[in-house]
Amino acid sequence: MTSAPAPTPGRHSVSRRDFLAVGGLSMVGLPAAEQAAVLRAQERSGPRSVILVVMSGGPSQLETFDPKPDAPSHVRGPLRAIATEIPGVHFSEALPRLAQRTGRLCVIRSLFHDAAPLHATGLQLLLTGSVAHAGVPAPSLGSAVARLIGPRNGVSPYLLVPQRIKGTGTTAPCGEGPGWLDKFFAPMVPGRALLAGDFERTRPIVRDDYGDTDFGRRLWQAARLIEAGVRVVTVNLCPRLHGEVTWDAHAHKTAAPATLFDYRDTIGPRFDRAAAALLDDLHRSSLLDETLVICTGEFGRSPRLNPNGGRDHWPHCWSAILAGAGTAGGTVIGASDDLAEHPTDAPLHISSLVASAYRALRLDPRRKIASEDGEQTLLEADPIPALFTDT
Repeated sequence: MTSAPAPTPGRHSVSRRDFLAVGGLSMVGLPAAEQAAVLRAQERSGPRSVILVVMSGGPSQLETFDPKPDAPSHVRGPLRAIATEIPGVHFSEALPRLAQRTGRLCVIRSLFHDAAPLHATGLQLLLTGSVAHAGVPAPSLGSAVARLIGPRNGVSPYLLVPQRIKGTGTTAPCGEGPGWLDKFFAPMVPGRALLAGDFERTRPIVRDDYGDTDFGRRLWQAARLIEAGVRVVTVNLCPRLHGEVTWDAHAHKTAAPATLFDYRDTIGPRFDRAAAALLDDLHRSSLLDETLVICTGEFGRSPRLNPNGGRDHWPHCWSAILAGAGTAGGTVIGASDDLAEHPTDAPLHISSLVASAYRALRLDPRRKIASEDGEQTLLEADPIPALFTDT
């Protein structure tokens, strides 16, 4: 038996057999009016896509996108602030490459939610825009898009990389699935061989750009999936939380061992390299014009250091970065107080970020969809007005 041919040099290759070929099956069983609505949504959305980079665990706003260099040491933490391309705006020293690309970024510094400070709750809000009702979450952005628009180029409209999040401390769902929609609209999870093998076969300069790390492989694959026609790619940077070094920087030796020094020395630089490469990759191919990239977590971290020198869960204020799909690069939306404890300008509930992702796809987040329990509204939230420059 002969081996499969290698990808053509200089071109990216994603085989359709690696994905669920769904064709027009997403409309099977829909009434004629609903089928017509899907076709209209496909035409309206055009080439738009979303990459949601979930910084699972909850990244500290102070050690990422909203450092407070003038705060007291028990708030400021051990990392330095560095200048960005936006005058007067600083990032953490862990993110020098992204600091050099803020001309393409919209930085949001006033996200919040008022639900329980649990990973699963925050992830439900980030992925669906609402908290699960009676144990049943709303549809994730990706599942809703699969239902409303369907596939493009014969590949699944919603992919999850590399796997669902585990080890959150509860059995509650994280919101990655179809919720009250049909299970047909669940995300597809590509096999690990595709994740590792194709990346290892790509050019050394590409591997160097992204970094030969899990983060690098995952974000490189996200770009290839968008290139292949996937509409929504959700990337769980840290798919397992308990006992792993993630953004969950409690500095607890067993359950959540990550420290703020890990932000500086390992997890921060890996994310910085991979995210910067993703932006460059999409920009070179012009895909960034039609692809919204969102990088954020399910909440932030406590402004005051805990007794271990780490930070605990803090849903009252945190940050995100966005790029592409008509967003306003080189801008900052919202502000936090001197301790990064609460928003002081333009407080934005996390549901508005999810609504903005629908807006980027040219979909109405308040759209009603039929379910077994009758018509239900996708999301009770509106997009962030200042985020987009297009109409």
